[in-house]
Amino acid sequence: MCGIVGRFNFRSEVPVDERLIARMSELLAHRGPDGQGVHVDGALGLGHRRLAIIDLSPAGTQPMSRADGRFWVVSNGEIYNFAELRLDLERRGHEFRSRSDTEVILAAYEEFGVGCLERLRGMFAFALWDRDARTLLLARDRVGKKPLHYLADAHGIAFASEPKAFLAEPTFKPAPRVDAIWHYLTYQYVPSPLSAFEHVRKLPPAHYLLVRDGRMTVERYWRLRYGEKRRLTEAAAAEELRARLREAVRLRLVSDVPVGAFLSGGIDSATVVALMAELGASPVKTFSIGFEQKEYDELPYARLVARRYGTDHHEFVVKPDAAAVLPRLVWHYNEPYADSSAIPTYYVAELTRRHVTVALNGDGGDENFAGYERYVANQVAARLDRLPGGARRLAGAVAARLPAGGRTRGLTRLRRLLEPLAEPRERRYARWMSHFDASLKAELCTEEFARAAGEADSVALLVDAYRRSDAADFVDATLDVDVSTYLPDDLLVKVDIATMAHGLEGRSPLLDHPLMEFCASLPADFKLRGRVKKYIFKRAVGDLLPREVVERPKMGFGVPLDHWFRHELRDMAHDVLLSPRAIGRGYVRKETVARLLAEHGTGRRAWHYQLWNLLMLELWHRVFVDAPPEPPA
Repeated sequence: MCGIVGRFNFRSEVPVDERLIARMSELLAHRGPDGQGVHVDGALGLGHRRLAIIDLSPAGTQPMSRADGRFWVVSNGEIYNFAELRLDLERRGHEFRSRSDTEVILAAYEEFGVGCLERLRGMFAFALWDRDARTLLLARDRVGKKPLHYLADAHGIAFASEPKAFLAEPTFKPAPRVDAIWHYLTYQYVPSPLSAFEHVRKLPPAHYLLVRDGRMTVERYWRLRYGEKRRLTEAAAAEELRARLREAVRLRLVSDVPVGAFLSGGIDSATVVALMAELGASPVKTFSIGFEQKEYDELPYARLVARRYGTDHHEFVVKPDAAAVLPRLVWHYNEPYADSSAIPTYYVAELTRRHVTVALNGDGGDENFAGYERYVANQVAARLDRLPGGARRLAGAVAARLPAGGRTRGLTRLRRLLEPLAEPRERRYARWMSHFDASLKAELCTEEFARAAGEADSVALLVDAYRRSDAADFVDATLDVDVSTYLPDDLLVKVDIATMAHGLEGRSPLLDHPLMEFCASLPADFKLRGRVKKYIFKRAVGDLLPREVVERPKMGFGVPLDHWFRHELRDMAHDVLLSPRAIGRGYVRKETVARLLAEHGTGRRAWHYQLWNLLMLELWHRVFVDAPPEPPA
């Protein structure tokens, strides 16, 4: 796990300044505290910040080359099948100078070219330079666990694990990309391949970018398929699933540094901890986060798992300290990012890094096995779709008048379910995923902002993702949409940034791509059976876990934002969001923001997610756009 940067000038007579690469690398020092490396070859420069995990010797340092110096690489991530690949490559005549998985990437490219990507099992983002062919390859793993951004113009291309590295580029002036901000308001994140910064783009998951002769091509090399189903009994599917889970965890225990695990109290992370213990990683070091507000606190469930497996357990209770944590969050997340679970993730990563360098997690369980309540809501809405269109429109109109927020959580859920009932099911799902839907966005945003964003239809982004899916069942199609949008653009960003902010490597066994392919091949009702979420997963691992953990309703890694915006964050939110500085950006109407603050403050409505969205947007402008950015203390 590391940070990578680089620059390639299309004109060979224009050299890259080594000092530029060093400055770019330094801005990502948190991603690799164990060392820095730079390689410049005329018009090509590569930089690397190292977090040493496999092969701690100097032979594992990067940028790394083969013996003849033709191929050079900088890589971020881990290749979990590197030992198997190395044996195959040695049989083909390749020799190795290190025990590093990075050298395996070099040899695999030398042997298979771009086809090497199909053989890599792991999480990765890398840049590989072929000196003789003057070709640069940028590649990103299948699911998007490791990030890669690029900044291209007619003169060349720069790339980096995080866009803040581009601040070292003399010609880069950080400015917001308006349509990206427009979509951010809807989804709480900036969707790929867009970036919040003008001219910066994200390389999408499962894609590579090839630069040759001054031309860039972007191609996809993998896609999760749901259309072809395996015929297995439930018992056989559960048995195979258990074996695949065990293998995925085993591969992620390979490390030359201490390994632990995040333990949230949910079934996904609990399963990972159980399998770690079963595989002999004992005592497993586990790390959990809690809150003073009991309705958000999962610590009692985490303790049940910790006691069952005798883990070396560590806990931290989060108390809001906005002045301390928010500037750091904004700096590390690079873009406006409003998933509030970034707060506990940031803190649990900080706690974990004091004890280990690698932490396994349970990410991906919900997207593989239909673990969110909104998948059940889809099933309920599908039954209501049988009603005549007029009846569904009437139900939506009545629902729009229901109270929401405060102490009316049941009515809030009913309103959220019924209000978009007359819409096509794909757009309805997008509405459920929205912070600001079209009507609220129209109230909030100025006409000038809407025009500048091209009146973009944010909902269409998810609708298009549905159209690209090969799934025959709507449950599978929705899982496919979440895997291609919400997972890489929200959840995996959250974990990568929070862990890397503290020089911690996060590993996700449930996102092992052969495991995901197996899950996609199972019938939809193996995942969602009536109102039972994760049906086959629970059957496969239920005996490993305390009954209370398996049977408890999903809680989510949430934070008490609703409470904080009525108490600890109230004054800060008013001061920041209603300031002339914020309103003067031209995005929002002051009267609408004031109404949201007032209604939330009195408990009449619950606008905490929307207020957090706006707060993070404004703070991003202050950190990255308004003044020359500097890392917060």
